[in-house]
Amino acid sequence: MAEQRRDQGDGRGARESAGIVGEARRRSVRAEEAHAWGALVATARRTVSDGLVVGTSGNVSVRVGDTVLVTPSGVPYDRLAPTDTVGVDLDGRQVLGTLLPTSELPMHLAVYRSTDAHAVVHTHAVHATAVSTLVPELPSVHYMSGALGGPVRVAPYATYGTEELAENMLHALTDRSACLLQNHGTIAYGTSLDQAFDRTAQLEWMCRLWLTASSVPGLSPTLLTGEQVAEAGERLRGYGQGGARRGEG
Repeated sequence: MAEQRRDQGDGRGARESAGIVGEARRRSVRAEEAHAWGALVATARRTVSDGLVVGTSGNVSVRVGDTVLVTPSGVPYDRLAPTDTVGVDLDGRQVLGTLLPTSELPMHLAVYRSTDAHAVVHTHAVHATAVSTLVPELPSVHYMSGALGGPVRVAPYATYGTEELAENMLHALTDRSACLLQNHGTIAYGTSLDQAFDRTAQLEWMCRLWLTASSVPGLSPTLLTGEQVAEAGERLRGYGQGGARRGEG
């Protein structure tokens, strides 16, 4: 994959080229940013351990004020250290670190500019990517679609790292917190890294579920109606220990 090959280049060897993201004065890492960077690295490593990405093919970001911390291009997550912190402003100018930000920076910034997101997770999860090649929208095979705002759309294909891909993604994310990227992968956002990751994992699980159910010869999976998905979404807003209602599980 071209994106993966680009991101598997020697990011540390490109320190002097970091200015291609935009000229900005580098500054020291603040305490809250250092804490957020640690959580970002842990989330990025989890995408690998949970099989959502291979190598450095995905990327993760988290917003701290007006700074977006993002995984660098070409550095395996198990090698990332506190001194590798990479941060840009909302215009894409690098303000922290010397490693190149991920090639998918335009997608991350587009999400932050257009939503209330505080974290974004992008993966090349196998089942989700497979579904993105088959349908324009993930069939509503499970009520957890409601947790993502409704039926999950597929953003039309565009070359990785481009503004065209970011624009396609934003259209697919309208009133949604996750979408599929055609012949590419997934993207999900949330109010925290944990929420963005959980939404990514749920999306991959639903894609695997639909592929499994639809593979049975002579049978087709029962799908939920839009009303059923919307009702589940309303109930899920109160799910968990802090909610007014208790969800299943």
